[in-house]
Amino acid sequence: MNDVCKVIEDSKPVLLMVMVQIAYASVNIFYKLAINDGMSIRIVIAYRLVFALVFTFALALIFERKSRPKLTWRVLFMSFFSGLFGASLFHNLFLEALDLVSATFATAIYNLVPALTFILAIFCGLEKLNMRSAEGKAKVLGTIIGIGGSMVLTFYKGANINIRSRTNLMHRNGHVTTLPTDSGHKLLGILCGFGSCFSFALWLIIQSKIAKEYPSHHSSTFLMTVMAAIQATAFALFVEKDWSQWKLGSTIRILTVTYSAILASGVAVIAVTWCVRMRGPVFVSVFNPLMLVLVAVADSLLLDENLYVGSLIGGLLIVCGLYMVLWGKSKEMTKTNHDASSESEITQSNRVLIANGAENTLKTLTEFEGFLDFVVTELDVSRMNGFEIQKHIQNELQIPVIGNYSFLHLDT
Repeated sequence: MNDVCKVIEDSKPVLLMVMVQIAYASVNIFYKLAINDGMSIRIVIAYRLVFALVFTFALALIFERKSRPKLTWRVLFMSFFSGLFGASLFHNLFLEALDLVSATFATAIYNLVPALTFILAIFCGLEKLNMRSAEGKAKVLGTIIGIGGSMVLTFYKGANINIRSRTNLMHRNGHVTTLPTDSGHKLLGILCGFGSCFSFALWLIIQSKIAKEYPSHHSSTFLMTVMAAIQATAFALFVEKDWSQWKLGSTIRILTVTYSAILASGVAVIAVTWCVRMRGPVFVSVFNPLMLVLVAVADSLLLDENLYVGSLIGGLLIVCGLYMVLWGKSKEMTKTNHDASSESEITQSNRVLIANGAENTLKTLTEFEGFLDFVVTELDVSRMNGFEIQKHIQNELQIPVIGNYSFLHLDT
């Protein structure tokens, strides 16, 4: 019975991350249906962020009401750009790409974010490039493979893969539209897709700064959402002159903005946060390619869009490159954690200096002030092992033995 409970407990993070990717994939399908229904892209984003603002405010109020750090102008300044690159600009570019190209393509391009983040982190000094280690080589090679996969996905179509579709949600809505087929619109969609990835990668770099200065997850998310909601709403009001577009009349529009705001920007974020705390960020990241598979299948089965060999090959290369980068990062984190653990063990041990000769004691205390716990003089340690020295310290010198001891031997 205990083994069964342990298996269930260990499976929780896996099941949660699968559910998160299903939620994210379904958001992309809802976006496509809302756009097909005639809803403006800018208004979809504005509604999502306004709804998310209310939800994240409630979360911050419940979980961090008494534990928020002091809010500074610097934090607000960074939150502005966090909302710009991580929400308003990112979503506008991504949905523009979703409108001009297939949902499969837009989702596959999104898997370039880890590679772009790695490149930006190197330029910003947040990531080290060590080509002598296997981890460094894996990260560089994975980045190159991921970029190559995006090129294949962009420029190579290949044969059409026919999947029998039983349902076409596009034709069930009143406004049936088709993807633009001319090369100009497709190129614009590709550029918007790459732009959204670059914007999101910049956001991750900014978030690493915010996390250090304002370490409250729910509150920082709320600040970001406030800035993003203001930006997206102002942009939508400036661009969209037709006030009838703001009406959430159809069911699909209401479902899209509510689902994307509450489930994708709220519940999914909580689940991801819990999984990061339990298993680490690398564990969470490896589930991202699952969204590509889910969207590709749903795209073909539900939206009646063509699936090509080039999309599969490019997507596979992007996934392989992503996993290589994640593997390299995982190995580096393991080494870093091991070194930090070893350093912590030394720091937490009682450091004893064996100084044979009283004249060395004052000099030793001066040089090692703040580092040593005990200084022992006039002790012959030539025939004593570590246990015997520790026993002598406890019995003869009446110094209690607490934890481990690190011995430094200094002769006269």
